[in-house]
Amino acid sequence: MFCLNDTMRYYLCPGKTDMRKGISSLCGLVHDRMGQEVKNGDVFIFIGRDRNLMKLIHAEDGGMVLYAKRLEAGRFKIPSYDPTTRSYQMEWRDLVVMVEGIREDPEQRLRRLRAQRKEYIV
Repeated sequence: MFCLNDTMRYYLCPGKTDMRKGISSLCGLVHDRMGQEVKNGDVFIFIGRDRNLMKLIHAEDGGMVLYAKRLEAGRFKIPSYDPTTRSYQMEWRDLVVMVEGIREDPEQRLRRLRAQRKEYIV
C-alpha cells in the first residue's frame, strides 16, 4: 500500500546513484553514504545521473518498499545540501514540489508530460 505522508522524514541521498540498484544495494548506500539506518521508518530518495529517474525506499510493517518515478520530459530539481545530516533533508511538501516540477513563481512550472488516460464508457 502507498503509505508516504507528511508525518515522515525525507532524505535525498547525496551524489548520483546508479539506478540499476535494487532495495538491498540502496539500503547499503543509506548506511554508507548517509550514516543512517533504513529500518527507522524514514524515506530515502535517490536520483539518477540524468536526474530523470527517482527511487524512494522505506521500511513498512512486514518489509521494505521501493517506489520509482521516471520523467518522460524535464528533470528533478535538487534542493540544498545539509552537511550535518550528510543528505538533503526534506519534508513531504519538498518531495511533492520536486516530483511535480513546481517552482516558486506560480506562472512557471518545470516541463512534465501528462499521462494519456482513456475514457471508460459505462
